[in-house]
Amino acid sequence: MMNQKTKVPIRGRLGILTPGMGAVSTTFMAGVLATRAGWGRPIGSLTQMGSIKTEEGEKQISDLVPLAKLEDIVFGGWDIFSDNAYEAASRAQVLDQRLLDKLKDELSAIRPMSAVFSSRYVRNISGPNIKTGSTLMDLAEQLIDDIHQFKHQHQCERLVMIWCASTEAYLEPSDVHKSLEAFEKGLCEDDASIAPSQIYAYAAIRCGVAFANGAPNLTCDIPALLALANEKGVPISGKDFKTGQTLMKTIVAPGLKARALGVNGWFSTNILGNRDGAVLDDPANFKSKEVSKGNVLEGIFNAQQQPELYSDLYHKIRINYYPPRGDDKESWDNIDIFGWLGYPMQIKINFLCKDSILAAPIAMDLALFSDLAQRCHMSGIQEWLSFYYKAPQTIAGTHPQHDLFKQLTLLESTLLEISKTYAV
Repeated sequence: MMNQKTKVPIRGRLGILTPGMGAVSTTFMAGVLATRAGWGRPIGSLTQMGSIKTEEGEKQISDLVPLAKLEDIVFGGWDIFSDNAYEAASRAQVLDQRLLDKLKDELSAIRPMSAVFSSRYVRNISGPNIKTGSTLMDLAEQLIDDIHQFKHQHQCERLVMIWCASTEAYLEPSDVHKSLEAFEKGLCEDDASIAPSQIYAYAAIRCGVAFANGAPNLTCDIPALLALANEKGVPISGKDFKTGQTLMKTIVAPGLKARALGVNGWFSTNILGNRDGAVLDDPANFKSKEVSKGNVLEGIFNAQQQPELYSDLYHKIRINYYPPRGDDKESWDNIDIFGWLGYPMQIKINFLCKDSILAAPIAMDLALFSDLAQRCHMSGIQEWLSFYYKAPQTIAGTHPQHDLFKQLTLLESTLLEISKTYAV
């Protein structure tokens, strides 16, 4: 690291683009606008409220590294429905309508661009605001035009893209994903193994826009897009925002492991009724989520190192669509553990949460940290952002870290390293 710090320009507007303008993204947008107006606080966001212990004492993260300011943020996005952000947020019923009404003018001005969508990957919902094109490459070029036009229209200095749309059907990597040449050929030939989220990521990276994947889709975690990100010097990260039940797992499981307590069963079930719940009611889409959520415990409990404690761990996950709950998710966990001399015990967790309230600060932090990484020339996979994901994207040949506290240590150490080089 250099002794003399380098100034990292943060002048000008930061455009945050969200594929998907549903409950998560509109809660995020409204929260930023409400915070700017002094009508709320960005609780849960480390970039706004977090601190780190330094050699000079405890410091706010926003005072340690050069982050974009809330007043410089501009929002845009795509959605299969044509509702503006005010209408979409009102329909989602996450935030108090009185607050939304105070923000009506600003939110109403955020109108979705037509979306790239395929019923092959999301079957349980559909909408009218969808792009058409002769090939998938044509759709990608339309997204690139959208990005350029948004940047020009809103006079943005920089852009980031945060995937906030639905979970896509489970997809295994195939030959079309193995190289950039094969991927672009597949776009031109309408290869069915290219999902909409991959088209968004491709368009973003080609435009030099940092991309963060908030869903469990196979998206930027393919060799083709990783090669493009490295070529263009673009930061990427993913996948699947760590919000409700999985957040609790990554808090509780490290504690059990730290005390060398055994675990032989962990049963998890959820009910939720928002658009995400409707999409996940399809088995193909649920499988994407199941894989994302299912690897968490195995990544924390090391059965090979401690087989007497974790080799018989049975992990079951269920998600049930229940429309009356809307965005109010409820999760139940039954954990069968054992301790001294093998005596059995149980832990029960009943977590009643608001999924979008937990996801909004994650979207905030990923947007600002991705922008920071871009300005600090940190291209490719950003493992230090694993803290925010259920299934963190890692460099080939390495295993993801799922322990929340070890993830936080990596996040903080990376920010401290940035602070040694780049001035606020």
